[in-house]
Amino acid sequence: MLHTLNEAIKYIKNKIGDFAPEVGIVLGTGLGGLVNEIEVQHSIMYSSIPNFPISTLEFHSGKLIFGTLQGKKVVAMQGRLHFYEGYSMQQITFPIRAMKLLGIKYLFVSNAAGSLNPAFKKGDLMVINDHINLQPESPLRGLNNEDFGPRFPDMSQPYNRELIARGLKIAQDENITCHQGVYVSVTGPNLETKAEYKYLRIIGGDAVGMSTVPEVIVANHMSIPVFAISVLTDEGFPEDLQPVSLEEIIATAAKAEPKMTKILSQLISSL
Repeated sequence: MLHTLNEAIKYIKNKIGDFAPEVGIVLGTGLGGLVNEIEVQHSIMYSSIPNFPISTLEFHSGKLIFGTLQGKKVVAMQGRLHFYEGYSMQQITFPIRAMKLLGIKYLFVSNAAGSLNPAFKKGDLMVINDHINLQPESPLRGLNNEDFGPRFPDMSQPYNRELIARGLKIAQDENITCHQGVYVSVTGPNLETKAEYKYLRIIGGDAVGMSTVPEVIVANHMSIPVFAISVLTDEGFPEDLQPVSLEEIIATAAKAEPKMTKILSQLISSL
């Protein structure tokens, strides 16, 4: 993997020169609008970077954006990768490894998720304070590179507590409805059945989605502090489960996105 990473980094550095990002950002489904807040200096299509996986989803644009946000140098993934697209866990998390090698000190992750907690409504935000990984394997499976991190990384605090506290304070000050809770990561791409939503709630989940956890595991492996936030785009309440379409999910995400962008922008400026 190190050889393929070095090839990608060499290409990227050739394009961005001496630009050194401090913050990495992963933008989830329907949540690409934060890019509008970035003073863009460089934009690179995933497809042009050697060994870089390409998003297969039409609603994920597939670009690495380099620029400044609130005075901080950032690199943002406009379009993320998912296990259900057919990629390996190592491919999904390849961009996180690349961001670390480019110099990031923090990782901010967003996603669209379904609510499992009846107190958390569609359109609300949820800061992730812990997760349950129900995806079939870990991105750390296979040979370990000690240059990246230990064979058995600790996961007692996968999401940085100080960033969580700051993020929730910003939401409170801005009168944004923002909860904190446990995110369950599943494979997808199908949504869940009534019985599955009930099970995910019983085991301790507040929201469910198909991403984020592989990236967070790899970030923790490399000792990168993580802040993650979900836009709750649908409600997985078994007692009154209604069919939901991708169009509805994207529309809800787009409506809630300015609130998420406000929290992320202010949080990044506070670093």
